[in-house]
Amino acid sequence: MNLTGKNQEMQPGINQETLLHRMTNRIRQSLELQEILTSTVAEIRDFLATDRVMVYRFNNDSSGEVIAESIDGNRLPSLKGLNFPADDIPPEARQMFLLARQRTIVDVTTQQIGLSRLDCPETGTPHAPEHIWYRSVDPCHAAYLTAMGVQSSFIVPILHYDIGNAQAKPQLWGLLVSHHSEQRRISEAEVEVVQRVVDQVSIAIAQSNLLSSTRSRATREATVNRVATLLHDCPTIEFQAALQATVAVFGGAGGRLYIQAPATHPEVVKSTEVEVYTWGEGPDLAKLGLGEPIEQHPDWQEVSGYCATAKRGIRPSAIADLYKVARCDRLAPSFADTQIRGLLVVPLEYRQQFLGYLSIFRKEIDTETLWAGQFDPDARQQFPRLSFEAWRQLKKGQAREWTQEEIELATALGYQFAMAVQQYQLYQQVQRLNSNLELLVQKRTAQLQQSLDFAKVLKQVTDQIRSTLESKTILQTIVREVRALLDTDRVLIYQFTAETQGEVVVEAIAGNWPSVLGVKAPKDCFPPEYVPSYKNGRVGTIEDTANANIAACHSEFLQSIQVQADLIVPIKRGEDLWGLLIAHSCRAPRVWTAAEIEVLQQLADQAAIAILQAELYEQSRDLALKEQAKAQQLEAALDELQHTQSQLIQTEKMSSLGQLVAGVAHEINNPVNFIFGNINYASEYTQDLLDLLHLYQKYYPEPHPEICDRIEEIELDFLEEDLIKLLASMKVGTDRIRQLVLSLRNFSRLDESERKPVDIHEGIESTLLILQHRLKPKAGHPGIQIIKDYGNLPPVECYASQLNQVFMNILSNAIDALEQSAISSRSYSVEGQKTATPKIQISTEVIDREKVRICIADNGSGMPPHVQARIFDPFFTTKPVGQGTGLGLAISYQIVVEKHKGLLQCLSQPGRGTQFQIEIPLRASVLASTGNRQSAGEQVSG
Repeated sequence: MNLTGKNQEMQPGINQETLLHRMTNRIRQSLELQEILTSTVAEIRDFLATDRVMVYRFNNDSSGEVIAESIDGNRLPSLKGLNFPADDIPPEARQMFLLARQRTIVDVTTQQIGLSRLDCPETGTPHAPEHIWYRSVDPCHAAYLTAMGVQSSFIVPILHYDIGNAQAKPQLWGLLVSHHSEQRRISEAEVEVVQRVVDQVSIAIAQSNLLSSTRSRATREATVNRVATLLHDCPTIEFQAALQATVAVFGGAGGRLYIQAPATHPEVVKSTEVEVYTWGEGPDLAKLGLGEPIEQHPDWQEVSGYCATAKRGIRPSAIADLYKVARCDRLAPSFADTQIRGLLVVPLEYRQQFLGYLSIFRKEIDTETLWAGQFDPDARQQFPRLSFEAWRQLKKGQAREWTQEEIELATALGYQFAMAVQQYQLYQQVQRLNSNLELLVQKRTAQLQQSLDFAKVLKQVTDQIRSTLESKTILQTIVREVRALLDTDRVLIYQFTAETQGEVVVEAIAGNWPSVLGVKAPKDCFPPEYVPSYKNGRVGTIEDTANANIAACHSEFLQSIQVQADLIVPIKRGEDLWGLLIAHSCRAPRVWTAAEIEVLQQLADQAAIAILQAELYEQSRDLALKEQAKAQQLEAALDELQHTQSQLIQTEKMSSLGQLVAGVAHEINNPVNFIFGNINYASEYTQDLLDLLHLYQKYYPEPHPEICDRIEEIELDFLEEDLIKLLASMKVGTDRIRQLVLSLRNFSRLDESERKPVDIHEGIESTLLILQHRLKPKAGHPGIQIIKDYGNLPPVECYASQLNQVFMNILSNAIDALEQSAISSRSYSVEGQKTATPKIQISTEVIDREKVRICIADNGSGMPPHVQARIFDPFFTTKPVGQGTGLGLAISYQIVVEKHKGLLQCLSQPGRGTQFQIEIPLRASVLASTGNRQSAGEQVSG
């Protein structure tokens, strides 16, 4: 049988699975995208055997850059780091990459382009993979590739999926491109393999983006904490230091903090009532002829985008280039002497009260882009470029766009500044009233302390949210801290499970008031308009349940849980109402203050953030677990494939060997039987002729002279003596041949595919007879001594042929080990010193009346523990390349343990030889324990 052909057929599939296995492991082991992309292009180029494979990533302006590349020597020039203009890839081609996940194959030699789509471009739904269909390639496209030195091109689109938003549509992230300087045909199988690798790359991109987002969020929170420490945790509020830190975070050239003092009429503000902190470069107010801060300029409110009546809250106004925005025309001259181009204005508002502005200024920058070939970026490319030599484009005085992350950071910092300003103003008010109104001072001090306590609780809750993603822990922290802060009897969170129904999920209680955990509100008790009003931000307060204007069933429900006053604020998740944060006073009626309502609203917002983060975390964790399960399935499939392959190879090998042995034995047996059956007759006939000759010599002692000459010529006396010996030797030889044939038939046992009672000793003897040529002394080797210690064994039910295969593998390995040990002994022995005689000891015995133990031991060099640990692993071998496949002991272990339900173990120590112990049941009905596999091997079988 031709096994080589089968191996060659199986090799492409193995290479494909190996490639996918390696890429999956690479993605699991690393979240660094560049490392994954570099490995990807190298693996795919090695798989396709093309000259260049690269990853091309699209920029926001539809241009692109080669960010990873693998090249075969100098067959094609490197394009890594080069940018390509948007016109190089037509919009309709990008649409087909995105909507249909279209793969393209271009053959410049035949002027053909092959297309293969995975999705329907009209509906976006996947369909069965279609064959590659070819058409004529656009001449401009062919000329473009020819100018690059490319004769064969293969492109697979790379899509980006937002794993944090299941509703988000995929985006065209980039392309995986293969170039070859010669004509090469890409098969459909290669297309599918590369597509599967690209799918893994898309997962890696999504995971990397999620990691980047997490890191960015952590960095943003650390920045907010650092600035918040300057604003809240220092003995005095460090506005100047906080402003300097904020400008540094954004890489700005300068900044301003404008604080407007509280006034009875906010629209009437004098310049003497405001405070302005500046750092670094800023506007020159003299250019505008102003004697007051620029924030009081009539056009500033339009620039900032803040409108008090619109109640926009803290929404920064981000202007990348103030010279290109019409509403900045009258303010731009004040920045003319600086390099400031970018402006970020954050209105400061706290508790619906305008407090001022936080402004960041950013300089212009010089940009440098490395293009693949020179072109006019202001004109559409009409003809393909004839050169792709790197062209460096420098642009001076460019404006930097404000990123969404920077705007979100500015929003968070603005909130911290607003809180600090509000606290600062409260403190100032207290100081102004301190001289005359002691009672008012105490009241304001209490308010300030309460604000500080609220901020502390808010910070604790915020820290808890940052330290864990377990929503249950965060919600429990909120109710515990709120209960202590408000000094109330019970605080709980009520989660809606339906439009108007829900239950209490967490609570904190002081004293012996009854628990309401898991309690559900009475059905049809609350008016249906309550839910929409809570969605719109309604805050519910009841100061005395006995006198409240509520429904009778509502009053009864509150009395049943001993509530005399309550405060309810909604917890919203986006536009949906998730639940309610509720404070109960059970001891007595209570008047809820505005500050208490405010802090409860803020904590409800923090609870909403915690819930959203926990849900996103659960989604990402579930997705990661699914992908990990897929990777494990791929790994298991690969292991199963390798195991099956090893079984197939060894089975075919032993089957071929058995057939060969049986055929040879059969073909030899017939002529040998013929010779053996007639040798006795030949001996008798020869003896009769010799007796007749003796009679002639007796009665005719004087023969004719010619006969005498002939007798002397043929040496009749010697011939008569040697002929008898010759026939005896022929009889011994035929006996030897018949024994060898019988041993070969016993070893192969092709007619015994089922369990049958057999003589174990007969199988061992047959194996030894086959290996006899390796046991005899030869040049440079003294020969191997066989020591047998056979017990009285009954017939054993087993698969005789397979068990003979085990004996063959173990004895062959023992002989290999002894030969290698003899070579090593000659290399290192002292002259004149004798080395130990190589020995193999074979012993058999019956144990526990149900099992048979066969021990095969040698006095070789033994093996170290790390070799023993892997001796039964498929494909593991310590022999030189070409002398072993590493399958012999793996198959032997399977035959003994799995087929015979027995035990195969190896005991070895370096320098003390190796012993293999085989234990199998006497009868098929007795199942032996396989035990723990102990592995080792001096020379792993081939």
